[in-house]
Amino acid sequence: MSAKIKYTDEPLGKTQVVADFLPSPSELAFREEGMKVTLALSKKSIEFFKSEATKHHTQYQRMIRRLLDSYVDAQALTLRSSGTRQKRRAP
Repeated sequence: MSAKIKYTDEPLGKTQVVADFLPSPSELAFREEGMKVTLALSKKSIEFFKSEATKHHTQYQRMIRRLLDSYVDAQALTLRSSGTRQKRRAP
């Protein structure tokens, strides 16, 4: 690419402000306390996560943990926004 880019001072057209969705540096540095659990998962689930983890150069356990954390965060937002509380079941 030896061609020079020519910049012009023209109107951009209709623009839209996007809400800041990136986490702050303090949120990125924060590490939650972990808790070890024993969990039996289906063979197809483990094979899927191992395959995807290899493609993305990460650990499959980390992918599963992030998936569960995302689910919990989404459920917490849903419960908060709807104002519903979970009912406790009698033993």
